[in-house]
Amino acid sequence: MGSHSVEFSVLVLFLVSFLLGSTSAEKLCSDNDGDNGCFRSRVLAAQRADRVKELPGQPPVKFRQYAGYVTVNETHGRALFYWFFEATQNPSKKPVLLWLNGGPGCSSIGFGAAEELGPFFPQNSSQPKLKLNPYSWNKAANLLFLESPVGVGFSYTNTSRDIKQLGDTVTARDSYNFLVNWFKRFPQYKSHDFYIAGESYAGHYVPQLSELIYKENKIASKKDFINLKGLMIGNALLDDETDQKGMIEYAWDHAVISDALYEKVNKNCDFKQKLVTKECNDALDEYFDVYKILDMYSLYAPKCVPTSTNSSTSHSVAGNRPLPAFRSILRPRLISHNEGWRRMAAGYDPCASEYTEKYMNRKDVQEALHANVTNISYPWTHCSDTVSFWSDAPASMLPTLRTLVSAGLRVWVFSGDTDGRIPVTATRYSLKKLGLKIVQDWTPWYTKLQVNLVPSYKL
Repeated sequence: MGSHSVEFSVLVLFLVSFLLGSTSAEKLCSDNDGDNGCFRSRVLAAQRADRVKELPGQPPVKFRQYAGYVTVNETHGRALFYWFFEATQNPSKKPVLLWLNGGPGCSSIGFGAAEELGPFFPQNSSQPKLKLNPYSWNKAANLLFLESPVGVGFSYTNTSRDIKQLGDTVTARDSYNFLVNWFKRFPQYKSHDFYIAGESYAGHYVPQLSELIYKENKIASKKDFINLKGLMIGNALLDDETDQKGMIEYAWDHAVISDALYEKVNKNCDFKQKLVTKECNDALDEYFDVYKILDMYSLYAPKCVPTSTNSSTSHSVAGNRPLPAFRSILRPRLISHNEGWRRMAAGYDPCASEYTEKYMNRKDVQEALHANVTNISYPWTHCSDTVSFWSDAPASMLPTLRTLVSAGLRVWVFSGDTDGRIPVTATRYSLKKLGLKIVQDWTPWYTKLQVNLVPSYKL
């Protein structure tokens, strides 16, 4: 960081000490401190209000964490909930990474933060207990998780009709407004390199939000500019035709479905068409029925045997919840984690989602996270039944990806090879359809002597 940032950091430390000896941030603003002093005092007060000092069952850590709400629409009373972890070392020099899960309607805090790449994993225990994740991404970046859109997790709106107007466009706009306002609350990170990452339906969220930032940056004032450098998406929903074709190919190739069912789906389903016929839906019903006894999202992982019947996760694992009407109409494009196919990968406890829901519904946990300020009338869940309508979802995100590549942003598309919903076959079909020039062929990529194979592309 530059000398200006160093001076600001010193000033922040001074103001923190001063604030601790003051009765309120408002007192500072009533003194002859000028507008800048008032701004800094308000920033520090907001950060102090969001500081998570310690969570129930949390092991000791040296990094700071913050959680709370950021208003994205004052008129409607819409606010999104976030959870932020500073990098374990040198946070002032590390990039900021926003992580988004998909659905639509699923929580980035439930999946991303608490079970995948965050620093704390809830454990199966009679008392609240968190385990440190040795592979947490906040070892490399300042890590930000967001529950979006409203209706997901602890995020809320005071205008009930908002829930019936959700879609890709609203989600991108609210997420953009969140970021603009979040960086005002945490201006010490505004100059940092900023990246957006996610998985599954975030194959829509991440490119759409990135494109909106790119467009808004062209006209934004300095205070609203976001220093976006790139994006990364894993097992991402990118293109209706290739995603669905790849999904069926993968299941047949991995002996999940029979030759007869494979031929039936291919005979009755034309994935180039927007409308799904009854014959295709019937064939897909048979296809999805196979995954009632397998974990679609981690083919070789064991299934969870629920320890209780109280959590919505244990209900969804049983596969008994009906398919919401809008997903029936738009099937199979919007088939989501909400139908109970989302569990942890092999090597992890397949019941982790049950532990997370139990933990996040504790009153002391919610108080520590400054969450559930509206006292929602339903339990916190990974995937929200409140999000039951989706107004817009483009059939392909490939044009958006081309725009982002042309803009000079770094784009990384990665794919795990045991996900049956949006498998590596679908990713490969999508990248081929994208039509980029290969600049580096299929090449070994080593991480601690473990090998992965990747190509590189450009326009």
